[in-house]
Amino acid sequence: MWSKPWNLTEAFTIGIGLVTTGLLLQYTVGPVDWDMLAWPVNAVLLALLVTGMAAVWWAGTRRGIYACHWLGGLDNAIGALGWVVVATLVMGLTRQVPFNAPTLHDNPLDALGLTRMLSFWPLVLLYLWLTFSLGVVVLRRLIPFHWRNVPFLLLHAGLLMVLLCGTLGSADMQRLKMYVAKSTPEWRALTDDGRVVELPLAIDLNQFVMEHHNDSLRTPKRYASDLDILTRDGRRLHTVIEVNRPASAMGWRIYQYGYDRMPGTTGHEGIVSILELVRDPWLPAVYTGIYMLIAGALFLLFITPRKKNDTDDLATV
Repeated sequence: MWSKPWNLTEAFTIGIGLVTTGLLLQYTVGPVDWDMLAWPVNAVLLALLVTGMAAVWWAGTRRGIYACHWLGGLDNAIGALGWVVVATLVMGLTRQVPFNAPTLHDNPLDALGLTRMLSFWPLVLLYLWLTFSLGVVVLRRLIPFHWRNVPFLLLHAGLLMVLLCGTLGSADMQRLKMYVAKSTPEWRALTDDGRVVELPLAIDLNQFVMEHHNDSLRTPKRYASDLDILTRDGRRLHTVIEVNRPASAMGWRIYQYGYDRMPGTTGHEGIVSILELVRDPWLPAVYTGIYMLIAGALFLLFITPRKKNDTDDLATV
């Protein structure tokens, strides 16, 4: 082992090393706290990762360092993907609980951290290995640029953007609930743990609309909130929000979450509309990566190369 040329054996060994390191971190410093990666820490990490990818690509391609060149090769890619698939299967077969849920020490899976896999150090390190290798592969195909590599670049660079921005941006996503009564503008919302957050916008409920089925139970068929969104610059945006028909304002997506009734009231006048407000500043980058994946797939399906021999095998990296 570790005699050139390296193959899947070395990749398997790297995976064992990362899992072992992850377990040591899990039981010494605790699970990954994604909240610590909020802006601007995630932006710094992104810059460091991209710089590291470029450095490894340069060392392997320009300086001929074997280990760096191997990181952009097929055996390393297969090994990283295989380890990530196994870890993901473990996550899929294990009942997951919220990160902030109390630890059940009588549950061995919970004590090991397998019920909170998204914060499980071994899984995070394996995904980091796969993502870093993917970045080196993209640079190897990007420089020097050839048009025949466009489908490959779209697919792999798109996946890289989804992995990087989706992971690092998760700490910046906010999901809040707001309770709005009629004709009472509200600019405060609540987090899942009950903290009050003041928003750069306010919502003024004009009318809560509810339609019922024609049955003896009078079950709700449709409910919606006719409201105005008030911004700090003095704008008043009128909209109607209902289930699966959200509105957007100042980077926030506003959803109809439900409704409640104030004690001692009857009719629609006493109904409180419950709205969910979601802000994810990294989402456009994730969508860009998804569109690149779709474009790469369309290239493969509908654009035929001029010469069959000119097309690189996409499985070879």
